[in-house]
Amino acid sequence: MNSLKSAAATASLFAAMAAPALADPIVLDFEGVGNQASVNDFYNGGTDSAGHAGTDYGVHFNGNALGIIDSDAGGTGNIGNEPSPSTVLFFLTGSAILDYAPGFDTGFSFWYTTVDFGGTVKVYDGLGGTGNLLGSIAINALGTGPGDPNGAFSNWAIGSLGFAGIAKSIDFGGTVNQVAYDNITFGATTPIVTNVPEPSTYAMLALGLAGVGVISRRRKTR
Repeated sequence: MNSLKSAAATASLFAAMAAPALADPIVLDFEGVGNQASVNDFYNGGTDSAGHAGTDYGVHFNGNALGIIDSDAGGTGNIGNEPSPSTVLFFLTGSAILDYAPGFDTGFSFWYTTVDFGGTVKVYDGLGGTGNLLGSIAINALGTGPGDPNGAFSNWAIGSLGFAGIAKSIDFGGTVNQVAYDNITFGATTPIVTNVPEPSTYAMLALGLAGVGVISRRRKTR
């Protein structure tokens, strides 16, 4: 009898070890991704399109998903007050799709910025934005922010979603070159941040900033 109990306990232990689970939330802050580089397998044991590698979380992004660095930090981003300085996610065509094959539950959250346009983030139980829709989050125009010191896209808000089921992909939508995302957090409905953005009450301070219309600015040439 004792041997049976021991065998059952061992089997239970192995089952617990094998089950996919998020002991701690996974946070993607995009630091280390190249300016306007496709994120690709930066978080999947590979690299972005510029050859940079990050932590292997088993997370893959489609080719539309790009990183962009704040212009104040040497990049071309018309952004400011990033939740984690100084790189964020954006896209110039289609939508940015995140795949996480092991799946995650409970919920997810993120920070986003957009000046004039809204959009929708959708969560699916299949890879590549396929399968059943588990939930969606509407994102709203936030107006121009105060920068840090520059960057029209510097008002940030939280998007969050709790859901039932196991999610395997997220479709980050919106108008191209008009919305950016940061600190994407799996397994928690509150995004983790390392740098708290300025409050939106300062939203009108920088209406005169040049290049307010787009996130990705062109570098100045001499």
